[in-house]
Amino acid sequence: MILQSVIDIAEICARKGVQDVVLSPGSRCAPLTLAFARHPQLRVRTVPDERSAAFIGLGIAQQTGRPVVLVCTSGTAAYNYAPAVAEAFYQNIPLLVLTADRPPEWIDQLDGQTIRQSHIYGGHVKRSYDFPVETKHDDAQWYATRLLNEALNEVMSFPQGPVQVNIPLREPFYPEEGEEFAFSSNVKIIEELPSGYGLTNNAWKQLKNELKQYRKVLVVAGQGKRDEALHEEIVRFCRATGAVFVTDTISNQQVAGETISFHDVFLGAKHLHASETLQPDLLITFHKSLISKNLKLYLRKQKGMHHWHVQPAGMVADTFQALTRIIRTTPQDFFRSITVGEEGLQVSPAFTNAWFELDAQGKSVLESFQENSPFSEFKVCHRVLRSLPANSLLHLANSMSVRYANLIGVAGLNSVEVFANRGTSGIDGSTSTAVGSALSTDKLVTLLTGDMAFLYDRNALWHNYLPQNLRIVVLNNHGGGIFRMIEGPRSQPELRPFFETDQRQTAQKTAEDMGLTYLKATDEASFAELLPSFFDPAAGPLLLEVETDSARNYEVFASYREQVAARIGF
Repeated sequence: MILQSVIDIAEICARKGVQDVVLSPGSRCAPLTLAFARHPQLRVRTVPDERSAAFIGLGIAQQTGRPVVLVCTSGTAAYNYAPAVAEAFYQNIPLLVLTADRPPEWIDQLDGQTIRQSHIYGGHVKRSYDFPVETKHDDAQWYATRLLNEALNEVMSFPQGPVQVNIPLREPFYPEEGEEFAFSSNVKIIEELPSGYGLTNNAWKQLKNELKQYRKVLVVAGQGKRDEALHEEIVRFCRATGAVFVTDTISNQQVAGETISFHDVFLGAKHLHASETLQPDLLITFHKSLISKNLKLYLRKQKGMHHWHVQPAGMVADTFQALTRIIRTTPQDFFRSITVGEEGLQVSPAFTNAWFELDAQGKSVLESFQENSPFSEFKVCHRVLRSLPANSLLHLANSMSVRYANLIGVAGLNSVEVFANRGTSGIDGSTSTAVGSALSTDKLVTLLTGDMAFLYDRNALWHNYLPQNLRIVVLNNHGGGIFRMIEGPRSQPELRPFFETDQRQTAQKTAEDMGLTYLKATDEASFAELLPSFFDPAAGPLLLEVETDSARNYEVFASYREQVAARIGF
């Protein structure tokens, strides 16, 4: 007989707002599979590869903002969730990870598919719970129900993130013929109301008085979701104070004329790093990580700079080695409240003008270079980003794709939201995350990826839910081209066989096997011909592979860097 407390896990999830479940087939997890599959209010998908399944779940949760449940069998299946769990932890994505397990007496007894699963994700989950093995006693049933409520409340409390519940299960796994299989109608639900995370009046007064001391204020947005209301508050703050707003592509705050969007271009001119005119005396940051290494290195050099980070709760990183104040409120409340009554506060006009002048130069150099440069993956990325349809989603794989995109930016595009797995910055789940996102929206979803990231995550497409709104651009230079861009490995004789990972595969067979229409470009003419129809919303899932030469890509990018160094400055 399957324990009622296990069946009711699905009921608790449904009542607490879960809508999506991604499970991978297995025997030990059968009671959980049956419970979720038979629940009328849950959308359940089956993905055989646990690593892909977890990233698809991450993509769904990233898009919807609601918790997604992952279900796997015992043994190494649980370990295959680990990359996505770590990404979710650093990106604050709500995942409830349910790992089926052997009963505790069989751990380390050489039984099949049995490993030490309790707390298997270590510090990369907010919390780990062990579900009770037996729940026949009333207190044990109360405990099991309470535990699931606590786990889901923890998933959604700020900052959101993954939580594991390890569930030991004994046979039988399947109901006997004629056995009732029903969800409890009176299952206990514990709701947690969100906190307002407000500051006291004295705290606001102190911050406003301190703000008056600074003449050169730089606001930097980390990775975050598109938020027009927040953007309006920041722009209002900057107009009132003269502060400068710097935005990475993944911040989803780039707006032409309002934000500094080409900093990754002009800060590539290292001679600018010593300019006193550019140097902020106060840095205000919010949200998560940055792509731009140029910006991070530049800010770490500003030793006299004060740094305020705005975040309601949770761990705060000292990314620039300058953190002086943690402000526990939401970014929107901070910029709305800090602006009020600040008459006469003005940042140095020379500081503001210098940043915007360099931003204009960076844009000019980039656009001029792209217009006149030979065909390369850098030019391909530029054309793809400039061709994205309005009101669509862009997913960026790690390695060079996300770096190219940050140089190019999306400031001039209409309502394009950008996503990337920059919590851990791995290549292992980029395609799966894009698939999960596409399953959760009617908008067109474009993934820009390299050959290594695509080949590494081919099982992202190995299931029965291929989204019709998915578009994939594969930049195939037949190896890890990023290592040719980095000075260290580039100068080593082992570059080609040991760093670039020379491979001769293409994406054609994968596309054909998985049901995507395959397109291929090998030069500028064929690429220009294919790109317009690639974004046709009625075309179904498409994969456009663009083959380039790694050595030529490096030559083009080196030429770009030389032009930046020569043409940007005061």
